[in-house]
Amino acid sequence: MSATSAHAEKILSVLNDGLAPARSAVAASWRRSLTLYGLDPEDHRPPDTLSEAKLKSAREEMGGLIHAAQATLDRLYAAVGSSGCCVLLTNRDGAPVERRGHSADDEVFHRWGLWVGADWSEAREGTNGIGTCLAEGRPLTIHRDQHFHSRNIGMSCTVAPIFDHQGRLAAALDVSSCRTDLTEAMLPLITSAVIDAARAIEAQHFRHTFSHARIVLAPECERTGTALLAVDRDDLIIGATRAARVALGVTDACIAAQRPASDVLEAGQMHFSETRGATASEDLYEAERGAVRRALARSEGNVTAAARALGVSRATLHRKMNRLGLHSDGRA
Repeated sequence: MSATSAHAEKILSVLNDGLAPARSAVAASWRRSLTLYGLDPEDHRPPDTLSEAKLKSAREEMGGLIHAAQATLDRLYAAVGSSGCCVLLTNRDGAPVERRGHSADDEVFHRWGLWVGADWSEAREGTNGIGTCLAEGRPLTIHRDQHFHSRNIGMSCTVAPIFDHQGRLAAALDVSSCRTDLTEAMLPLITSAVIDAARAIEAQHFRHTFSHARIVLAPECERTGTALLAVDRDDLIIGATRAARVALGVTDACIAAQRPASDVLEAGQMHFSETRGATASEDLYEAERGAVRRALARSEGNVTAAARALGVSRATLHRKMNRLGLHSDGRA
């Protein structure tokens, strides 16, 4: 029996165990590939490729994120390229729109379909790093014979999702290798590098999107990555990364209502250890209080002049003063 046939038999034998998909994410993806998408593990056709027009459209749609990712893609490739890996940034549909790789490996990677414009969606390619990462919305590695299609079992792919400035799944960052000397011992190092790079791209894209706003670093859980809030001149929330949304319970409705950042940070602080010293909400509160007191002092207690100096309305400044417990002369 050939290696490809043996792989197909392995998939079918695993899926004959009705409990396997519940125990294994890979088996669950194999089942989707076979029953939901109707794929054949012995299909030897290469991945479909987007037309020039569709690829151009995909790149234009991701313009801001692609721009924000450039330096991080270069750093990631510098870290993993010497081990025979390529780096791919895909759109939300699983088509690579940016690539980093050594020219000496181009022919091999192109033959495997690890190239710009290839369709690596799970619906088309079955279980694979890019498509399954996007289907499940979480970092993962699909290593060699964990792939659904027999023709892909020589690859190892480590992928992390990328969420946009609205917290929505927007892309995937992939490091792939076709080399037989890539051992499983190296995978944790690659996984860590890919996840860190994905979070860096999210943060850079968020900062670019809200370049007109002040960015607040919120308390964060290690597993959620960098939790950032974008606030306007009145410290009202106008944007939040996915990590901030998860950690602090920020929703689209919360952003539409323009809630004060201090309120959200104080509410979220109950989830975090108090051993960190001053909390982010306390830092924001003190910074805001100091700015208002200085403006009032410079205007000799004239609220209208202080509001003008701060770039806010008189009514807004009065609300701030009440919340901060300040009189018109800046005293508590």
